[in-house]
Amino acid sequence: MEKQPVPTNSFKGFVQWAITPPQSYGMYLICLILVGGLSFYAGYLRPKKPGSFGPPPVTIAPRN
Repeated sequence: MEKQPVPTNSFKGFVQWAITPPQSYGMYLICLILVGGLSFYAGYLRPKKPGSFGPPPVTIAPRN
């Protein structure tokens, strides 16, 4: 029996291609840049005012 080559248009074929040594270094760098970029973008999603989600300010009203 001959070894059947894995079709490269499937996900399994892509994973097998991506884990070979030259491509794995590139995939690692791409994933590292992607994760860094997404975390940098997520840092900008925080609210600009630090107290905007806290409890409402307490007003001191005179009691009779």
